[in-house]
Amino acid sequence: MMPIPSGWDLSGRVAIVTGAARGIGLERVNLLWSRGARVVASDLNPSVNELGGEDIATFCGDISQEATAIGTSRLALQRFGSIDILVNNAGRTMNKPLIDMSTADWDAIMAINARGNFLHSREAVRAMLGRGGGAIVNVASIVSAVGMKDTSVYGASMGAIAQLTKVVAVEYGDRGIRANAVSSGVVETDILEGIVENSRSTLTAYGNAHPIGRVAQPIDIAEVIAFLASPAPTFMTGALVMADGGYTAL
Repeated sequence: MMPIPSGWDLSGRVAIVTGAARGIGLERVNLLWSRGARVVASDLNPSVNELGGEDIATFCGDISQEATAIGTSRLALQRFGSIDILVNNAGRTMNKPLIDMSTADWDAIMAINARGNFLHSREAVRAMLGRGGGAIVNVASIVSAVGMKDTSVYGASMGAIAQLTKVVAVEYGDRGIRANAVSSGVVETDILEGIVENSRSTLTAYGNAHPIGRVAQPIDIAEVIAFLASPAPTFMTGALVMADGGYTAL
């Protein structure tokens, strides 16, 4: 294994990762922890509690609820003493034509993706201001920048995340807080499970749409997130980083 550059070392830092029970979130927790961070892993799925240990605390709750954001931040402060990194990873997708979308569909996705991101960012910023700064990394998608069929509410929620990222960067950059977003291409996870049949096969079929010739694995995106959360990119904030295998270069 190649040595980790010193600028990527996260020893002494405390991170919150939402949507941590599986996929990119789980990879993110493991990667942060392996680089020295203490982590609060949050998820709606109770299986997140299996991650608990000396340097990993867990919180089970709905990220769209204010009590979850407050409770997760409070846990980080009480257990580890600070919040240095926030990874807003949790999210849901929905694939429907616009004319088939109900107001309930719209509200459900926006509550998780947009409001959940806002609530956790707000609580993290409040804590980071007392520490002299920190890093927020939001997980968005290529549909925050390009149109894709049947993604009206998902695309809108990703656009909201991209814009919130820029606003946080502008509002708090002079107080030591960096905010960036990772817009991933198609990632082989279980995000479409229960939404479409043969969900993983459906996702991997998008490989040829990426110039790199494949879809991403969770670790591919987790590595980009880990870099943005580290002390290395000190002059990088407000960026929408396309980790998309070249999809948006076409």
